[in-house]
Amino acid sequence: MTSQETWQSPIAPGISWYQATVGERPTYPALDGSTTCDVAIVGGGYTGLQAAYNLAKAGVSVVLIEGSHFGDGASGRNGGQLGTGQRAWPEELEETIGYERSKALFNLAEAAKRHLLDFATEHQIEIDFMPGQMNVSHKESYTKSYQENAEIAALRYDYPHVRFMDRQETQERLGSKRYFCGVRDTGTGHIHPLKLLVGLARVAANAGARIYEMTKATAIHQANGKVTIDTPRGRIVADKALIACNGYIDNLEPVTASHVMPIRSFIGATVPLGDHPKVLAGGEAVADSRFVVRYFRKSRDGRLLFGGREAYTSDNPRDITQHIRRQIAEIYPELKDIEITHAWGASVGITLPRQPFVREVMPSVISIGGYSGHGVMLSNYCGKLYAETVLGKTADLELFKSLNVPAFPGGAAMRAPLLFLALSWYALRDKF
Repeated sequence: MTSQETWQSPIAPGISWYQATVGERPTYPALDGSTTCDVAIVGGGYTGLQAAYNLAKAGVSVVLIEGSHFGDGASGRNGGQLGTGQRAWPEELEETIGYERSKALFNLAEAAKRHLLDFATEHQIEIDFMPGQMNVSHKESYTKSYQENAEIAALRYDYPHVRFMDRQETQERLGSKRYFCGVRDTGTGHIHPLKLLVGLARVAANAGARIYEMTKATAIHQANGKVTIDTPRGRIVADKALIACNGYIDNLEPVTASHVMPIRSFIGATVPLGDHPKVLAGGEAVADSRFVVRYFRKSRDGRLLFGGREAYTSDNPRDITQHIRRQIAEIYPELKDIEITHAWGASVGITLPRQPFVREVMPSVISIGGYSGHGVMLSNYCGKLYAETVLGKTADLELFKSLNVPAFPGGAAMRAPLLFLALSWYALRDKF
C-alpha cells in the first residue's frame, strides 16, 4: 500500500510495536531508470505482493513499486485479525445480494483464510498465529441478532465454529463487564501482520518479481495497448497493470479515489499484562459492535494491542495515547493507568457499502482495494486471484467485480467533508 507519510508517535517516533519486534527489515532498491514488463503493480502491500509472487512464479515478467518502505502502509500496521467471511455478516449480505452470492462470498473468504495460513506455513513465515476471535455487542438490544448469527453460520453457511455467548460468558472471557453478549469463533485467529508482509516481500523477490520501494507512482496512462506508469526517476511500460494502493490512492487514479476513501485508524500497545491474568485469558482477538469498531487482542508476550480511535482525514493527531488509554479504561477500568509503549496509525481504505472495490478503471488496468477493515486475509487472496485472472486460471475475482460499490457522493471537492460528517454522526450514535 503506497504511503508517503510516516506516523510520528510521541512515545516511539515512527515505530509500531510490530516494527519493534519484527527484527531488521530487509531493504529493496528504488527504481532508477525506465523498464518494461508484462504486468506492472503499484502498491507493495498484501494485494500487490501476492499478485507479484503468483505471477512471477508462473514466469510472468512483473515490476512492483511501493511509495514507502514495504510494511509502512496498512498491511504492516493493522490490527492483525483475520475474521471470518466478509466485512458484513452473511445474513446482512443476503438482504442485498441474495443467498447464493452471499454464500459464494463466504466460501471465498474461507478459501482466503486457508490460503493465508497455508502460505505462511509453506514459506516458513512465522506470523505468530494465535487462534480465536470474539465479536461482542456494546448494546443489549443486539442480543437476538448475535444469537441468530451463530445459528445461521452453522445451518446456512456450513460454518460450525461460531457459538453464541451470553452476558456472563462474554464478560468472563473478556475479563470485562462492558459488553452484553457475543459470538466466539474458534475457526479463525490473529497474526503479526508485519512479519507476514516482510516474509511476503522476500518470497515475491525470490520468485523473480522485480520489487522496488521508495518509488512513488506519479501518473498512470493507457494508450496504444500499453500501460505507462511514471515515477520520479523512471517510467514503467507494461501490457497490464494492477493498482493496489487501497487507502493510499491519493490522486493517482480518479475512479479509485472516488470509490475508496482513507480513514486513519490508531493502535496502542501496552506493557505486558502480567498482573491482570483475567484480561482475555483465552487469548482471543476481539472486535465490538460499534460503527467505529474497537478491536483488541493480546500479543504472544501478553501485551494488550488496542485499536479504536479513528480520524476521517489523512492527518495524524499529535498524541493519540490519551485517547487510546481512555477507550481501554472504558472496557478495563483497572488498566486506566497502564503504560502504553507504542502508538501508531495507518490509513484504512473503506467503500460506501463496506465491500471490496474491484474494477477495470481503464483498459488493461485493474484496481483492487477498499477492504474496509477486513483486509488481512481478503487482500492477500485478492492479489492471488488477480494473478490467476491474468493467467486465465480462475474467474473468482468476478465475485467482487460484480458487487455494487458506488462512488462516495460530493465529487472531488466535497467527498472528504461529507465523509467526515457522516462518519462523525455514526460515531455519535455509538455513544447513545
